[in-house]
Amino acid sequence: MNDPRQQSWLPELCRLPRLAAMLGLAELVVVVVALAPDGSRHWTLPDFLSASGFALWLALAVTVSLCSVRAMLSRLPEVPGMVLVVLMTGLIAGACAAIVHALYGVLGGSSFAQAVGFWRFTLGSAAMTALITALALRYFYVSDRGSAQMLANARAQADALQARIRPHFLFNSMNLIASLLRRDPDVAERAVLDLSDLFRAALGAGDGDSTLQAECELAERYLSIESLRLGERLKVIWLRDEPLPWSLPMPRLVLQPLVENAVLHGISRVPAGGTIVLALSSDGTHLRIRVRNPAPDPATRGLPLLQGAGHAQRNIAHRLAWRFGPAARMTGAWADGYYACEITVPVE
Repeated sequence: MNDPRQQSWLPELCRLPRLAAMLGLAELVVVVVALAPDGSRHWTLPDFLSASGFALWLALAVTVSLCSVRAMLSRLPEVPGMVLVVLMTGLIAGACAAIVHALYGVLGGSSFAQAVGFWRFTLGSAAMTALITALALRYFYVSDRGSAQMLANARAQADALQARIRPHFLFNSMNLIASLLRRDPDVAERAVLDLSDLFRAALGAGDGDSTLQAECELAERYLSIESLRLGERLKVIWLRDEPLPWSLPMPRLVLQPLVENAVLHGISRVPAGGTIVLALSSDGTHLRIRVRNPAPDPATRGLPLLQGAGHAQRNIAHRLAWRFGPAARMTGAWADGYYACEITVPVE
């Protein structure tokens, strides 16, 4: 994953989707010109095919040229470099147009190129290509910066989540472990190991991906520590509908915060406690994770539903959207004394 701070100002065109976009844009220009209701020329099918071939050739030549010199141009300041890119695009298109016009002149016959003079055809092609390329590069530039900003936001939110988990949980866990040292040292040792794993994951929240299996193991460690604190008030049921994509890459700290919300805003606020049900299933194309727990009626508290849990859920939804795109969904709702949160992501 590239660091957005190290991105070049010149968009990357050496990728098939970008090349396809440039070719599609060139063909779109031909279609628009052919359909223009100016009455100056009647386009035949051979004219349209010739113009399409010419436009696609220009787009391919410009894209490959900019791709090959991207590293060199990226060393220049942004504004002078972009001006140079536009001029370079115009020169390439002008040279290609001059070659095509000259070839049609040597071969003879009528064509879309011969319908106008040499200089008008050459300079017009160069100007139009430079303009369209400038607009396309601007669009790619904004798109790349938007993706980089989303990545930066995802990392910042992961860092915020990392900072949030430390003070919230650490002191209670340490006090619990201190109380267990004399009466049950084995349980205290296990709690220390679980706490160590939990905070190791928190420290790496913004670094790389986790997996479904690692996220479930982390949630189990958190629940193990909380079960020592809450005792019989906390029960946990795991429903794993195998086969599951245990190696599926996922952002770090996706499941544990949901489980933490279930404990803090659900079980801890219900005098009798209750059961947290974690259900995992997959239909081969999508993975579904559902966390359900008893929770007090938000209407009786006069506050928005689980207001304290909203930040973590928005954080997770944002990072899932960045990682999996629009196919990722996250929902949460309270009904009949229970709060249920569900995550759906595509299985890659």
